[in-house]
Amino acid sequence: MKSSFWSAGHRPTLIAAFLYFDVAFMCWVLLGPLGPEIARDLGLSPAEKGLMVAVPTLAGAVLRMVNGLFVDRIGPKRTGAINQLIVIFGLAAAWILGIHSFGATLLTGVILGFAGASFAIALPLASRWYPPEHQGKALGIAGMGNSGTVFAALFAPTLAKLFGWNAVLGLAVIPLTIVFLAYMALAKDAPNPPAPKPIVAYLEPLKMVDAWWFMLFYGVTFGGFVGLSSSLTIYFTDQFALTTVMAGYCTAACVFAGSLVRPLGGALADRIGGIRALSIVYAVAAVALVGVSTGPANVFSALAFFVVAMLALGTGNGAVFQLVPQRFRAEIGVMTGLVGMAGGIGGFYLASSLGLAKQITGTYEPGFLIFAALAGLALIGLNFVKRKWRTTWGAAIQGVRI
Repeated sequence: MKSSFWSAGHRPTLIAAFLYFDVAFMCWVLLGPLGPEIARDLGLSPAEKGLMVAVPTLAGAVLRMVNGLFVDRIGPKRTGAINQLIVIFGLAAAWILGIHSFGATLLTGVILGFAGASFAIALPLASRWYPPEHQGKALGIAGMGNSGTVFAALFAPTLAKLFGWNAVLGLAVIPLTIVFLAYMALAKDAPNPPAPKPIVAYLEPLKMVDAWWFMLFYGVTFGGFVGLSSSLTIYFTDQFALTTVMAGYCTAACVFAGSLVRPLGGALADRIGGIRALSIVYAVAAVALVGVSTGPANVFSALAFFVVAMLALGTGNGAVFQLVPQRFRAEIGVMTGLVGMAGGIGGFYLASSLGLAKQITGTYEPGFLIFAALAGLALIGLNFVKRKWRTTWGAAIQGVRI
């Protein structure tokens, strides 16, 4: 029941986790909506454009693992505060000093990676307050903060047109600072956190095959979501000659679809089981991405395929994290980091491969087709492990469907 969920945990912390995740994700993908303007001013090639928007996802992937370790050692609230300050001061410096070279865009991307690493902080911050039967809903609500990518796509191109793209980096500091203050006031670490362990012990889950399966599954769902979020503004401007503002609106529609259904994905997984939910997700995402790879004749057809793909991938993000805490509850901090890292690597691959495909073949379609194949591979893998999961650790969990 809805009332039992809200009384089961700590609502202010859940709100703080959502707000932090939201503005952090807004900044994480900021180079995507600004990409066409930056590329034009700096004379970047298609491959350089792809790498520019992919670097924040790779940096975020690596830093998620680091943050997963710190969450379990110094607590999620303190770890989140440190990361937020790095992003605030980093963006302020980029705005004041300016970005005048391709190398500077990559350095900025690394700073934005700290925003992307918020995933490994916000989710355990919320998760540790809630019992197993409410994990899908709690992590779905906290994870809905990936809707921040919508704000980046909606407002960054318009602000860049009004004030210049470099000024957008400085303007982003305003909501970051407001949310930082709210976070410090609302967030609270859950009682009875895991006892600190030697750093090497945090890599113990990698000895378990299930950890690698979860990394693959999230590498496809979240990797597809963030890779498309970072790349679609460039895709729409290149493929259909849209203005950056119109391309931003199209991107925002796709990202909004994927963000909106993340908590629904967690709730759906609570209801029918994460395995069944993910099976549907991968099948739908693969079909939609194959549709994109055929080269839609107009922007409306492309937009329809992307919205369906993002709906599936967003649902999958919630479903994966209904399963992870059930299997690795004692290691949720490091597993959030590991699985989140895999998601970031998936996003880096998709964004960079689209740029390479465009430069080598003159079209983006091969990049979409290969990622559709990865979704199919994830579906095959899920069918391979589902019986074992349901008859081993899944059978030991009372009252929760996997």
